[in-house]
Amino acid sequence: MNRIHPFHILISIIFISILISCSKEETYITIEESPLNLPSTPFDYINLNLPSHFTTNVPGQPLPTSINGTDNTPTNNPITNEGATLGRVLFYDKSLSANGTIACASCHKQDKGFSDDEVLSIGFEGGFTGRHSMTLINARFYQRGRFFWDERASTLEEQVLMPFQDPVEMGMTLDEVVSNVEKQSYYPELFESAFGSKEITADKISKALAQFVRSIVSFNSKYDQGRALVNAPGANFSNFTAQENMGKNLFFQTIPNGGGACFGCHTTEAFISANPGPQNNGLDAISTTDTGAGAVFSNPIFVGRFKTSTLRNIELTAPYMHDGRFATLEEVVEHYNSGIQAHPTLSPALTDGNGNPIRLNFTETEKAALVAFLKTLTDTSVSSNEKWSNPFK
Repeated sequence: MNRIHPFHILISIIFISILISCSKEETYITIEESPLNLPSTPFDYINLNLPSHFTTNVPGQPLPTSINGTDNTPTNNPITNEGATLGRVLFYDKSLSANGTIACASCHKQDKGFSDDEVLSIGFEGGFTGRHSMTLINARFYQRGRFFWDERASTLEEQVLMPFQDPVEMGMTLDEVVSNVEKQSYYPELFESAFGSKEITADKISKALAQFVRSIVSFNSKYDQGRALVNAPGANFSNFTAQENMGKNLFFQTIPNGGGACFGCHTTEAFISANPGPQNNGLDAISTTDTGAGAVFSNPIFVGRFKTSTLRNIELTAPYMHDGRFATLEEVVEHYNSGIQAHPTLSPALTDGNGNPIRLNFTETEKAALVAFLKTLTDTSVSSNEKWSNPFK
């Protein structure tokens, strides 16, 4: 019988120990070198689990309360967990700007309602954007499906690529964006998971970013908790203060009945515009430096008109309006109360029977109540949910 020499056994043990040590060291190095902190199983971006009041119209209401029919998700780009995960990484990746200092998230901050607390956002070289950053919350619920304040992007898939190419915002070309994505070691696996191939294209970048943005939906505010307890939004909510219920009544009631008719433009339980098209809310008597949608569409009726944003998490998205002119909600309410200007394209909903700008003439108590109600639309889960947070370590 052949015997194994003790020396050979010793050599084998040492060799195995070296292999184990190297294996551990390689695993450790790989983990340490990864700049991402992603879960092994992707977060759930597909299932919204919306409350029933979001998807059920209140009978007898002249305006829709449900979001049914407003989802602008195209059939060729449904949200997947893997696609939205890739979109999340792209959204926070500063390497996709010309000098590696700006990401989409730089101007759309999670704790600011995916808007910006700056009046105008700051680009990669310190320049200022032309308008205030609009919130991305509930972006999927806009039937018209156009984006930016002036609605120059016909789809969200088109919109998400435009900031990369803006000379102030991120200063890139699409070819440079694709090239920069290809240079990052963490992307091939993410693209393969999302699209079945490691090939990186501008179209895939567009679709992944759009999936991530459409996944950002707000439906868990104090308002929603109260709304779940009643059959219609006009009823008093038991979880509201008297002031909040007063503000809610002013928001929903028509002007002849003493309200502000705010629901006419911020419709449905998502508080979006269910009446497609940009509107003129009377910020100025004439349009001078910024003609809004008038610079995009040839019809003069669009001059001075801008997209209507959701009111969800509005408490967090100051300053307000396309140019960030109002610092507080109190200023916004006062504008609609007494400051609407007689612009030639002023929205009819904001005019009285003689065609003049409406004057609500709310009392100080009523104005404070309306602000209190708007704050009930704050959904802190959107600001804190990890699946929408920065995935970089």
